Amino acid sequence: MGLSAKDALQLRDTLQIAVVKCSERCLYHAAKWAAELLDALPVPSAADLAATKGLPTSYIHPAFTPNHDPIEAALEANELSRYLLAKSLFDCKEFDRCAAVFLPESSLADMLGTKVDDATAAKGRDKGKPSVILPSERALPQISQKSLFLALYAKVISGEKRKEEDSEMIMGPQDLGTITNKQLVMVSRFLTKWFDQRKLEGGDNAPSQGFLEYLYGMVLVKEKNDRAAMQYLVESVQLFPWNWGAWMEITNLITRLEQLNEVTPKLPQNIMSFIFHAHASINLYQQGGDTAASLTDLLAVFPTSSFLLTDKALLYYHSKDLIAAEQEFSQLLGLHPQRLDALDHYSNILYVLNLRPKLAFLAHLCSSIDKFRPESCVVIGNYYSLLSCHDKAVQYFRRALMLDRSCLSAWTLMGHEYVELKNTHAAIESYRRAVDVNRRDYRAWYGLGQTYEVLEMHAYALWYYKKAAGLRPWDGKMWQAVGSCLQKMGRDRDGIKALKRALLADSYYDSSASSFGSTGTIDRMMQMDPEVLLQIAVMYDRLEEEDEAKAYMELCVAQEDGGVANEQGPGLGDSIGIRGDSPGSDDGEGGGERATAGEGTGVTVATSKARMWLARYAMKEEDYETANRLATELCQDGVEVEEAKALIREARSRMEPTSVMES
Repeated sequence: MGLSAKDALQLRDTLQIAVVKCSERCLYHAAKWAAELLDALPVPSAADLAATKGLPTSYIHPAFTPNHDPIEAALEANELSRYLLAKSLFDCKEFDRCAAVFLPESSLADMLGTKVDDATAAKGRDKGKPSVILPSERALPQISQKSLFLALYAKVISGEKRKEEDSEMIMGPQDLGTITNKQLVMVSRFLTKWFDQRKLEGGDNAPSQGFLEYLYGMVLVKEKNDRAAMQYLVESVQLFPWNWGAWMEITNLITRLEQLNEVTPKLPQNIMSFIFHAHASINLYQQGGDTAASLTDLLAVFPTSSFLLTDKALLYYHSKDLIAAEQEFSQLLGLHPQRLDALDHYSNILYVLNLRPKLAFLAHLCSSIDKFRPESCVVIGNYYSLLSCHDKAVQYFRRALMLDRSCLSAWTLMGHEYVELKNTHAAIESYRRAVDVNRRDYRAWYGLGQTYEVLEMHAYALWYYKKAAGLRPWDGKMWQAVGSCLQKMGRDRDGIKALKRALLADSYYDSSASSFGSTGTIDRMMQMDPEVLLQIAVMYDRLEEEDEAKAYMELCVAQEDGGVANEQGPGLGDSIGIRGDSPGSDDGEGGGERATAGEGTGVTVATSKARMWLARYAMKEEDYETANRLATELCQDGVEVEEAKALIREARSRMEPTSVMES
C-alpha cells in the first residue's frame, strides 16, 4: 500500500488540521494520536514538493483556517475572547468555570426545564412531597458548535473528577463501584434537546462538525445505551473521521467479529477506517493473515508509527509468539524510549518469558520517566511479582488503580496476585472489576474460572471458562480448562470433546503465529500436549471404551519423541498440526534416554502415567513381552519404580512357564 506524492501531502495536510481541531476542543489524546501519526509520515522530498506545484496552496502549506461555514464562522468570531478564556480554564483544570463561561448553571436550569417554582417547592416541603419541576420554554443559546462542545465536555470531565473524589479506597469495604457521574444526565438532556432542535429546523442549520455526535455517543456509552451510542459514534466518524477518540469508543463497543463486520460498511472508506479495522481485529484477538497484511500495508505509509508498531507487537502477543512480540516491543522502545503507552503489555511478556534483567531495566526506565503513570505502576508491580514479592506487587497495582480506575491490566494482575496470596475473595472481586472495565478480557474470565475451581465450585468455574473460550476459541488453554472442569464434574463425554478441541486449537496457533514471517519463532514438530492426551485417555477409560483409551495412551507416550502413534491420530483425523513449543505438564520430569534435544517433550509425569496404564493393559491382555518392555522403560525413567518392578516380576513369572512349554 503506497501513496503518491499528491496523496501523501494531502494526508499530511489533513492530519495537521486534525491535530489543531482536536486541540481546540481539548481532546488531548486524539490530538496526540494524530500528531504521532503525522510525525510517522516520511518527510516529502524536493521532487515530491515540485510535483505538487499545481495543487491548491492548502495542500502544500496547511494553515489554521477558520470555519468555512459562514454561520459558524460568524459565531466563532463573535465569541473568540470567551472561547480563549474557556480553553485556558480547561487547560488549568478548572472545568466548572470553563463550562460556566458559555453555560452558566442558572441558564442551564432554565433551558432544560429544571427550574423549580418557589411557592410550589415550599408547599411540597411542608407536605413532605417532592418539588414540582416546571417546564421551560427557553430556547438553547446561540453559540458555536466548537464552544458548545468545549462547555459540555468540561461538564463531563468535571463529573468524572468529582466521581473519583467521591469514590472509596480501592477494594475498600465501601468500594462497591456504584458511584456515578452526576453530570451525565444534564449533558445527555441538553444534547438530546440540541439534536431534536436541529431536526426541527432542518436545512436552516450549519452543517454538523461531528464532535457533538462524538460527545453524545460517549455519554450514551457511560449510560449503557450501546445501540444509540453506536449510531451517534458512526455518524461522528462520517462527519469528521480524524478524531481517534470516536474510533476507540466504537472499538470498545464491538465485542464480536460479527459486530465488526456489521458496522464496517457504515464507516467512511478512507485510511482511518483501514486503521480502525486492523486495530479492532487485534482487540478481538484475530490472528489471521489479513490482519497482518493490513498492518504491513499501513506501516509502509507510516513506517515509524508507534501506534502501528505496538499493534504489530500485540498481534504477535495474542498469537502466543512471545519471542517475536518481545523483539517488536524492544525495537519500539529503541525508537521511542520515552513513550510509556502499552509498556504494561511488554512487562507481561517479559514476566512470562522470565526475563528478569530486562523487566528490571524496564521498571527503572518507567520510574525515571513518570512514576505516577498507571503503566509505570503496572510494570513495577510485574517486576515485584516476578520476585515473588506479592504484597508489594498488589501495592503497585493498587497505585495504578488510584491513578486510573479503568486500568484493565492492573485489575487483572491484582487478581492474579491475590490468587498467589490465597485471598480468593479479593481475587474474585478484582477479576469482576476487570470484566466490568472490558468484557473482552479473557484473562479475567479465565481467572474467575480458576478461582472458583480452587473453591471446588465447578459449575461456576465451567461457566467462566466457557466465557473465556468464547472470546479465544482458538486458544487450547481455554478449552483444556473447560475439559478439565467437565472431567471433575463427571461429564466425561463433553470433557473429551472440549479437550479434542484444545488439540485442534493449538494447531491453529501453529499455522498463524508467524504471519509476518518472523525469525523469532522456533521449530514446531508434529507434537501434542501429553497432559491433554492423558486426560482424554483417562475419560475414555472411565467410559469403558478401552480401544480409544489405549490409542490415546499410546499417542501420549509418543510425544516424548515428538511423533504420533499412527498416521492420523485417534478420533482427530488429519487436521491436527500441533505446536512443538509447549512441553506438556509443568511438573514433568525431563531427561529420559528417549528424549532428543529439540524433539518432543522427553519423559514427563503424564507420559509415565500413560506408560504405566499401557503396561497394566498389556498384562490384562496377556501380552507379557510388551508389559515387561514398558515396565523396564519406567524403571529407566525413574518414575513409579517400585510398581514397575512389581510388574516386571509378574510379567517374567508369567513368561517363564510359557517358554518352558515351548521348549
